[in-house]
Amino acid sequence: MKVVETNNLEKTYQLNNLAVHALRGISLSFSPGEFAAVAGPSGSGKTTFLHLVGCLDVPTAGTVSVSGNDTAVMTKKELAVLRRKTTGFIFQAYNLIPVLTAFENVSMPLVLLGVPADEVRERSEQLLADVGLAGMGNRRPKEMSGGQQQRVAIARALVKKPAIVLADEPTANLDSVTSREILELMLDLNEREKTTFIFSTHDKLVMDFARRLITLRDGRVEDEVYR
Repeated sequence: MKVVETNNLEKTYQLNNLAVHALRGISLSFSPGEFAAVAGPSGSGKTTFLHLVGCLDVPTAGTVSVSGNDTAVMTKKELAVLRRKTTGFIFQAYNLIPVLTAFENVSMPLVLLGVPADEVRERSEQLLADVGLAGMGNRRPKEMSGGQQQRVAIARALVKKPAIVLADEPTANLDSVTSREILELMLDLNEREKTTFIFSTHDKLVMDFARRLITLRDGRVEDEVYR
């Protein structure tokens, strides 16, 4: 079964009484364990695509299926539950909760899922170790570098063992050395856990790491390459 399928996906926004066509008929599918990047210039539709796949927005036309669930027939509450169970998110701004420690940020998805406290601690500490932050669970975001904060964000995305991780420009705020370390970490986790990663990016380094590169232009698929 495909973890993500889109069929003739379209998204149109209204901006000052003008119709802006962000996506124009995107049909793509992703298998378990893929490490894929959606690339293209600003305005090509790549972030919009990730938002629709992540059930953060709804399409104007077409369908999105996530882990076999047709999102078009689901309520907002059902979409929230599906998102919570199946999808992890990594953002360029990290989106950590500043008053919480690294451990608390990582464990939050498990707490929301009602996972027993012992398992929450075990899994959260293990993920912090996996991303190279063992012993740093008590630090708050302001006490960490950008690369360390992104590692916390990766651990938070993976702690609930999602089928899909969506990463929106995850290297945008990092230097080239840290970006490579973060990508190597995500590729290692992808290979070990068989989690599907889908990036939106304009970073050539991310494109080089991707095992599948999809290029969008003006809301359409311009090119697709498998490595």
